[in-house]
Amino acid sequence: MSKRILLLVHKELVPPIEKNLKPNRDSSPWITEYDVAQTLINLNYTVEFCGLLDSIDPLLQKIETFKPQIVFNLLEEFSFNVRNDYKVVALLDLLKIKYSGCGPKGLLLGRDKALCKKILTHHRLGTPPFYTFPKNKKRKLPKHLKFPLIIKCLFEEASYGIAKASVVHSEEKFQERLAYIHNKLDQDAIVEEFIPGKELYVGIIGHKRLTVLPIWELKFSKVQNPETEIYSSQAKWNKNYRDRKGIKSGPADLDKITQERIIKACKKAYQVLELTGHARIDLRLTSEGKIYILEVNPNPNIALDDEFALSALHAQIKYPELIEKLLP
Repeated sequence: MSKRILLLVHKELVPPIEKNLKPNRDSSPWITEYDVAQTLINLNYTVEFCGLLDSIDPLLQKIETFKPQIVFNLLEEFSFNVRNDYKVVALLDLLKIKYSGCGPKGLLLGRDKALCKKILTHHRLGTPPFYTFPKNKKRKLPKHLKFPLIIKCLFEEASYGIAKASVVHSEEKFQERLAYIHNKLDQDAIVEEFIPGKELYVGIIGHKRLTVLPIWELKFSKVQNPETEIYSSQAKWNKNYRDRKGIKSGPADLDKITQERIIKACKKAYQVLELTGHARIDLRLTSEGKIYILEVNPNPNIALDDEFALSALHAQIKYPELIEKLLP
């Protein structure tokens, strides 16, 4: 009898599972959920969905009726707040139910960009100088930060709130963008020095014994200064914009020593932040060879054509094998 796996997802991201369905991969918001579900079904697991919004009751009911042996966690927020996802995972821990992905402590640390950077700095891992600007607090820019700066949401992910205007070169533009984050997006902000260089991603799988996927690079092939480009919402989700800028990703062309330095830094970051399951670490590599960790992403996107899965495929780990590797 096949194992019972419950896919835990956002209520609005429960995908249709129909034979011979060919979803539009550019416009279907549930494409990751679809890829994971279809793959598990093809691997002969018994799969059901649980969609959560702002009540935990559907999860408790599914646990009672379906009795899953594993919960495959694809939930990225709960009760309209990305900072609540760790609480749902903590509940699974209390119920002693096995689940994929990161544990509650790693999720809590990874979601808080400022706290994450403080821990990285304490452990002598490079990260850009930064400062936080909570809503309704003082807006004076500290003297230790040097332009250009990039302004981001403190807790959001998937490039939410990041645009070309996020990189600022003056006090006036800084105040404009900060007001946008605070007032239009209703978010706390983090401001950090912008680091020109190669944008790299490193996927890691495991608990104590880690599998590090090939270093992946985001490339802008149709721009004059690719080292100053950013992975904005447009760059991530707008096909016309991606085509115009020549945005593609692929294995990074790095010498062996640089690769070893990056892998060592990423493994250390994964460990000091007490990450488990799988994560993606985003970095910048300067022309002088300095490594800066920008963000640490527990439970990153694992769609079939996303960087994490493509990097795994480059390491000869096909998608079905990858999904099974992510199971506890």
